[in-house]
Amino acid sequence: MNVSLTNRNDYLIIGLQGRLDTLQADAVEKKMLEVLGQKHERIVIDCKELDYISSSGLRIFLIMQKKMMGAAGTLKLCNLQPSIQEVFDMSGFSMIFAIAPDLETALQDQ
Repeated sequence: MNVSLTNRNDYLIIGLQGRLDTLQADAVEKKMLEVLGQKHERIVIDCKELDYISSSGLRIFLIMQKKMMGAAGTLKLCNLQPSIQEVFDMSGFSMIFAIAPDLETALQDQ
């Protein structure tokens, strides 16, 4: 699992590449909590290269959403692969997160 960080349009873009499963969850959660500690007001998680997400991965997303909401920040997701979108839909997470079809749409203020 690779995690990349870039800045664009006042957003921190977190790119995820690979599988976010139980084996990777601890390291990814640690990185995400480190990022949240930097007090970014706007974050987009680009899932274009995210191949798989387990319940452990979903938990990380939920933690991030709660922390961002508590800090009056914005968290958006984009580029969900169909299989990952299905997991979000089945778990009800599609109702919790702002999900954009692509990065350009996610970077727009709405």
